[in-house]
Amino acid sequence: MATLSSFVKMPAEKQQALGLVFTPREIAQQPDTWETTLGIFQENQEQICSFLDQIGLRGPVEKRPVVILVGAGTSDYIGQALTLLLRQSWGCEVLACPSTDLLPNLEDYIVPGRNYLWISFSRSGDSPEGVAVLERAIQFYPEIAHLIITCNADARMIAVCKHATHSCVVVLDAAVNDRSLAMTSSFTNMVVMGQCLAHAWSIEEYRPILHRLVRAGRQFLVSGAEEAERLASRGFSRICLVGSGSLFSVAKESALKVLEMTAGQVKTMSETVLGLRHGPMAALDDQTIFVCFVSQDHRRALYARDLLREVGEKGITAERIAVGPASEEAEIKSCCESYLSIHDEIPDAYRPALDVIFGQLLGLYCSVFHQLKPDAPSPDGVINRVVQEFGIY
Repeated sequence: MATLSSFVKMPAEKQQALGLVFTPREIAQQPDTWETTLGIFQENQEQICSFLDQIGLRGPVEKRPVVILVGAGTSDYIGQALTLLLRQSWGCEVLACPSTDLLPNLEDYIVPGRNYLWISFSRSGDSPEGVAVLERAIQFYPEIAHLIITCNADARMIAVCKHATHSCVVVLDAAVNDRSLAMTSSFTNMVVMGQCLAHAWSIEEYRPILHRLVRAGRQFLVSGAEEAERLASRGFSRICLVGSGSLFSVAKESALKVLEMTAGQVKTMSETVLGLRHGPMAALDDQTIFVCFVSQDHRRALYARDLLREVGEKGITAERIAVGPASEEAEIKSCCESYLSIHDEIPDAYRPALDVIFGQLLGLYCSVFHQLKPDAPSPDGVINRVVQEFGIY
């Protein structure tokens, strides 16, 4: 069995030859780095809270800014993972808008007279869309406040933000500025920073939640790797992942990880638990691995159970895997071939950083199975670590 630790401990020459220098280590380090990210928030807490107070985030509900979470690709999924948590914690309208859509359609998203806070997430802080849309927003809508979350202290977005009327920048530890093509620890650490923001004025309430995430994450690295290796060895050609609420972002990001790390050799799709029946189920076949992220909430989990059962009764997948809380295992285990259990009670809003580890591991082991190099799985350079420059209009 090729454990995750065996990849990390592999001789350097072999890691280099197999393209395993960065990806396994960046996946494995995640639970430990989450504690560091909490520490970075605490170091910047006074500055962050002052900024958020200044723009009225704790003012009368009707006057609070509309919060737009901005990012491209995986960084967009960070926003989607945080939308519901921030909406409930901050008591204001929060929506995730990809910079890839904001850039060409900026004027359609901004309502004159409303107050806005943009929170931009970017591993490199150098993506063409992220930089360009930030420049355009500062030029044409100077009243928008900007909070930048990045893993790169030299990010172009930081320099651009110096021209904003209201801005704040938080830089995460350099260790999570992933060197691999696929974002892994940068994704989960920016999610954790977003969860810290949700508890900006009461961070001690978040600490026990993070401790449960760290404990569960360490366990999940082992059980998730075993399951991911087993599934990858089956050589399936498709994977469908579903989840609801915050867990839908996990399905999306996991699908992207498998697609990126296999250079498209494994086709992927993602949907909501209830949305799959509305057409997308037609794409499932006997070469499809079906992964369902099951809610911590029992009522929501019942929808996942029924979908898993229906998919099985129709015989339209190769195998069904559920990822969910231990409390739901007895209810759902009979409706799938495998159940990956999370033993700590963690509300759905906080689970993206944890559950996505399975998608990352699935991408890693599928990449190895297809004899690709996980660190740089696109041999023809179709995709790159940072999107290459293109025309901005």
